[in-house]
Amino acid sequence: MLSEPDPHVRDGIAYSVLQTWICEGVYDHLLAGLGDGLAYGLRDGLGDTGDRVALRRSYSALTLAAVIARDNLVQSLSPTAVLTWADHAVAWLLGEEDLRAWVPELGWVHAITHGADLLGVLSASRHLGTDELTVLLDVIAERLLKPAEHQFEGLEDERLAFATMSLLHRDLVPTEALESWLDRLARPAEDVDVSGPPGPANRANIVSYLKALHLQLLLGVRGTPTQDVSPEPSAAPDARSDLLIALQKALRSGSPWLYRQTAPSPAPPHTNR
Repeated sequence: MLSEPDPHVRDGIAYSVLQTWICEGVYDHLLAGLGDGLAYGLRDGLGDTGDRVALRRSYSALTLAAVIARDNLVQSLSPTAVLTWADHAVAWLLGEEDLRAWVPELGWVHAITHGADLLGVLSASRHLGTDELTVLLDVIAERLLKPAEHQFEGLEDERLAFATMSLLHRDLVPTEALESWLDRLARPAEDVDVSGPPGPANRANIVSYLKALHLQLLLGVRGTPTQDVSPEPSAAPDARSDLLIALQKALRSGSPWLYRQTAPSPAPPHTNR
């Protein structure tokens, strides 16, 4: 039913019921088998943009995210299970060709958004350490850098940024690695000719993502998968200040005609004479 074209059946019944039962612990004794079946669904017709297979992959990812989120709370699954699903998730997200968001006759297809949700809960898993989290960052970068025909139109940038925030709240990836990763994303964002025709869709998507990540770092977020399972959730990642500086540099470089190219100087101290 996760591949059902009718959004009422797929979203309103199949996914809604599964997600509720998973969150309430009804499937706690079946999480491993359920996750294996959903991970298999990620491979169904990968590369094919047919409606049913695209929906099955996308909603398998969203439901698998619920399974992993449940394990993050009850801690019943083995490292092998979760890391195997992570491998399948990475292969699916990088290989997915159907990037449609809203389709009138289907509702939300939303592969990128559901993939972001899956990466977010994986980032909070106790089974993923520094190396695995670095891979997740690389996956986000590779997905954004990959040529695309569709510009984000369904908050994909916000959800990818939110998943990134969950990863950053683990405070495991060194700042130097984060800055190197960000520099890799920023280079295409700087390659623009404002006097020419519109640039490729993936460049616009990268810029949207960088803006979303900057705003979430600046304002702070709540309810990330990592914060949800932390005994004492932090208000901000340790690397926040360094990343804000790097993000602002990238955004200024990408739109030199728009943004001031140096940070404003602090106002002089006020003195009474």
